[in-house]
Amino acid sequence: MSGDERERDAAQAAADRAAAETVHAELLARGSEGSPQPRLDAARRAVELLGDPQRSFAIVHITGTNGKTSTARMIESILRAYGLRTGLLTSPHLLRINERIVIDGEPIADRALADNWADVAPYLLMVDAELAASGEPALTNFEALTALAYASFADAPVDVAVIEVGMGGEWDSTNVADGDVAVLTPVALDHTRHLGSTVAEIARTKAGIIKPAATVVTALQATEAMDEIVSAAAHNEAEVVAEGVGFALLDARLAVGGQLIDVRGRAGEYRELFLPLFGEHQAHNAAVAIAAVESFLGDGTQPLADDVLTEGFATVTSPGRLQLIGIEPSVLVDAAHNPHGAEALARALMGSFAFDSITAIIGVLAEKDERGIIEALDPIVDRFIVTRSDSPRAVDADELAEIVTAVAGPDRVRIEPDLAVALDEARDEAGPNDAVLVTGSITLVGQAMLIAREQNWAL
Repeated sequence: MSGDERERDAAQAAADRAAAETVHAELLARGSEGSPQPRLDAARRAVELLGDPQRSFAIVHITGTNGKTSTARMIESILRAYGLRTGLLTSPHLLRINERIVIDGEPIADRALADNWADVAPYLLMVDAELAASGEPALTNFEALTALAYASFADAPVDVAVIEVGMGGEWDSTNVADGDVAVLTPVALDHTRHLGSTVAEIARTKAGIIKPAATVVTALQATEAMDEIVSAAAHNEAEVVAEGVGFALLDARLAVGGQLIDVRGRAGEYRELFLPLFGEHQAHNAAVAIAAVESFLGDGTQPLADDVLTEGFATVTSPGRLQLIGIEPSVLVDAAHNPHGAEALARALMGSFAFDSITAIIGVLAEKDERGIIEALDPIVDRFIVTRSDSPRAVDADELAEIVTAVAGPDRVRIEPDLAVALDEARDEAGPNDAVLVTGSITLVGQAMLIAREQNWAL
């Protein structure tokens, strides 16, 4: 390639990136994703004007409180290993909005993102006008993103899309689509202002993704959550396949770079599968993913091919979930942002690593159970550095430090509002077998990953 061609390619790439950033800015102008509208009619009208793109491919729909993104990525990876052209919608992103709309295992290209947005934006403005005429707020950030994702998958085109809800299920904008398989990861307390104050209420909302005659694959659930799932399935004449009954994780043992798992699926047993992710919770997520794929491909009657399943797991990643982003010292990030997720993180750190000490850099978003998160991490963390992300929803570092101090004691807590400074200090103070953990919110994890990339931390 000549120098002129390289310059033209670089200029085009820069223009495409700028166009994609403009799409993100226009989505952000529609407000925060932390304040969804509990409605479905607006999103339904948007996709109707677009020709109902969500009907042009099969769908595996995923909800739950924790483990949604990891499970979705596993399901997508296995389906892709089977030769299907896949779409994947996850939330939120860590570094760039492209991460949310994945086609055949790759984040949507900048140019494709911008072109698809140009196609859908006029129709979204039409819906905005209709909503304004009836006195309702315009389409939200996530409602618009959902329409963009479905249109992008139809344009690709994909054979099957694995769709993670944004929040809840029943009135989540992704629910304008009908999932052939509905997947529920563990349900716990989170987003209580929007979803309900009890596990039962939250499960009832999440079970809203269950459609008539679908197959429901659910992880181990608390009794009150399971009751709601079974009730919703019965109402829709849907089959329930529950972990521990219809399928099970038989064993999980530590291996270099991850773990080896044995799973009893719906249609077969799968032994010595290598999963390049840490933590027993990820092993359970893998079991759910296997049952979901068995349900989608063969209605639970055909075992998955061992070599294809091995390939699917070997290539799976889950960015921001107990991910190593630096060495010497080890720097780990995990997007745990509620007590249930923090408990899983603590168990994974205890079971998969043997650090001499752990310094946790923590920042939490508003309306989260800060104390519950800290109490879950307290037994495995030696020191806390309290900070905040640049999200407008981030809890002030001084305010959060009061909660952390009440749990951990003043001698183990200090405040550093600047994440970059907090990382520098923690890394400088760490010994050769110590670890630095960044956790508490997805926005904080995303910023830490960006700092690691910009500073070119060795891995």
